[in-house]
Amino acid sequence: MTLHATAPDTWILLRGLLRESGHWGSFVPRLEAALAPARVLALDAPGCGAWYAQRSPASIAEGVQALRAELLQRGIPPPYYLLALSMGGMLAAYWSQHYPQEVAAQVWINTSMRPFSGLSERLQPRNYGRLAGLLLPSTTAQTRETTLWQLTSRLSDSGVVADWLALHRVHPVSSANALRQLWAAARFRAQPTPPACPTLLLASTQDALVNVACSRAIAAAWKLPLHEHPSAGHDLPLDDGRWVVAQLQRWHKGCGPHPSSHAFVIALKHARHIRQ
Repeated sequence: MTLHATAPDTWILLRGLLRESGHWGSFVPRLEAALAPARVLALDAPGCGAWYAQRSPASIAEGVQALRAELLQRGIPPPYYLLALSMGGMLAAYWSQHYPQEVAAQVWINTSMRPFSGLSERLQPRNYGRLAGLLLPSTTAQTRETTLWQLTSRLSDSGVVADWLALHRVHPVSSANALRQLWAAARFRAQPTPPACPTLLLASTQDALVNVACSRAIAAAWKLPLHEHPSAGHDLPLDDGRWVVAQLQRWHKGCGPHPSSHAFVIALKHARHIRQ
């Protein structure tokens, strides 16, 4: 009798507004070491990272189709484990609710979405002026990245800004793409029923950008597990990646196997968003 080895899990990492795969930084190798032999892939949405010259989709649905098409092109079949930060959680929510056979389990970090929270919780009002300033043509890259660091991290060392500036120089996100991403996030509304796959919420109690009430509302409505970090900022993997990995490892042990989707390749052969 021939024994077939089980393929390692595939973890897909999804970032948020104006961010790219490079912003995961040292968290990716940390996660790879913790989940070995699992495969860890940080993807860029259209308009960000390697795809910065493309037009960002004006809807979360289009963004998910682009990500699925990229995985098809790369020959990486489901099921996937999704790890999503901020707006990435909206992508994960749509993915898991509309293509449940493709998502084995998922972790959402400091995310928010309708109908669970309103605008004043999803983006805390004291930041409206600073966020609007990021879209002005006169705003320098230094100012933008410094502002984003101040809004998303509680680290005292600002050395990360230099790394972010280096990413911006290679993959600058246009103001037009930033506006389309904002529009997509503002319009997204999750389906009323929770995802069928195991879903874990991680949140920062001291998040200065997105009120922790957003994660609490999702957890309460869908009866999902939620673990809160007492001191980290919005970019939880940056501020305390070790804590995120520890939470993920404990939770992941309880996630059972998930059947792969044979319909995935057939459906995506007709996808209109395959990147050239």
